[in-house]
This record gives sequence, structure tokens and C-alpha cells, in this order.
Amino acid sequence: MRSEKNYAHLLAERLGARLVDLTVSGATTANIIDTPQQMGEGVEYPAQLDGVPADSDVVTITAGGNDLLFAPALLYVAWSHTEPDSPIVPLLESMVPDGIPHPTDSTVEEATEGLVRVVRGARAKAGSARIVLVDYLTVLDADSAGATPFSEEEVGQFLVIQRAIGQIFRDAATQSEAELIPASSLSAGHALGSSVPWVQPFHPNLMETGGSFHPNEAGMTAIAVELERVLGS
Repeated sequence: MRSEKNYAHLLAERLGARLVDLTVSGATTANIIDTPQQMGEGVEYPAQLDGVPADSDVVTITAGGNDLLFAPALLYVAWSHTEPDSPIVPLLESMVPDGIPHPTDSTVEEATEGLVRVVRGARAKAGSARIVLVDYLTVLDADSAGATPFSEEEVGQFLVIQRAIGQIFRDAATQSEAELIPASSLSAGHALGSSVPWVQPFHPNLMETGGSFHPNEAGMTAIAVELERVLGS
């Protein structure tokens, strides 16, 4: 699944630039580096680095959250609470069999190493490009329980993962010397439950549920505007 309204498309429109969009929903760092991504029967996307043009001026990277199973866990818990008999529940449960995962030092280190390898792979493909890591918008904060299907305890568990993802981006940027757009900080105050959230709420229908907890138009626009500012400085 690939959005034509993601921040890369919006940024390209603002800059009048040519875009090669290699994003695929659900990708891990391995899917970007060297592991083709299976998306249903007979549908396979090659490793994303394979498609990076050698003459790229800028490469933006948002990855790592799926390495910690953040989105699958959010969806699994939300569906389990709202419609536990839905056929999607066992599918999601197979991805997070132990429920909300707790990020360990090992899993955080592995995800960080994966993100660093993505940066190095992008540099190897496009040696003159600016490599910009863009971390994730804030999905939840301490006040999100009332606006989501989650209990306060579950929100607390998700916040641990969310903080770990932010740390992964900071460490990967330092280790790889890539630029970093801290979208998580940029979006503070715009989590679910705020007056102007920058992410979509839970969609309890199979056709739209994949967009749950992902950036909405306001969030994507905010990232594009910040990228335009940074790239122009």
C-alpha cells in the first residue's frame, strides 16, 4: 500500500521536484535493505534500496516502527476490544502473539542497526544525496486513553514503544551522521485525544483500518513543511 498524499509527495509538489516513491506500508528495515516484502498472494515488492536512483538529490527515510511491531500491536489491541470476533483479530494476533510487545535493549539495538544500514545503503546508491531520517509523528500521549479503544495501562505500554522508536532514530542519526527531522517532537500536542490530532483514529472497518494510527493530511503537511524549511536552510 502506497499513499499519494504522504509527506514525500507533498514535499515534491512544494518543491516542484521529481519523486521516486518506494514506500510500502508495513515495511521493516529488512524490507528496505535486502528482503522483498510480501503483500498478499502473488504480490511482492523488491527491497526498496534497489530502486533508489543514483542521481537522487534527497533521500528521506521513515522506518523502524514495524521492527518493534508498533502498528500491528495498536491494531490488534484496538480490534480485540471493539470487535473480538472479527477475522482480522487472529491474523493480527499471529504478528503479536504475546500482546503488546515490550522493547528490549536487544530489539532496540537491532532496529537501530537496521536503520543505520538503510542510511548506508542509500548513500551507496546515491552518493551525492542528502539523507534525511524522518521519525514518526506522535500517535499517543498520556491523555489519549479517552479518545482510543485503549485502557490507560495499554496506553502506557504503547508509550514505551513510542519512546523507544524515537530513541532509535536519534541513535541511528548519530551513528550514521544522517540529518534528522524529529517529527515526534514536532507533533507534540497533536496526539490522539488532542484538539487537532495529526494522526488518524482507529478505523473499525476492514477497508480503512490500515490507515488507523497513521498520519492524516495535517500531519503529512506539517512534515512536508518542516522538510522544505530544513532543505532550504
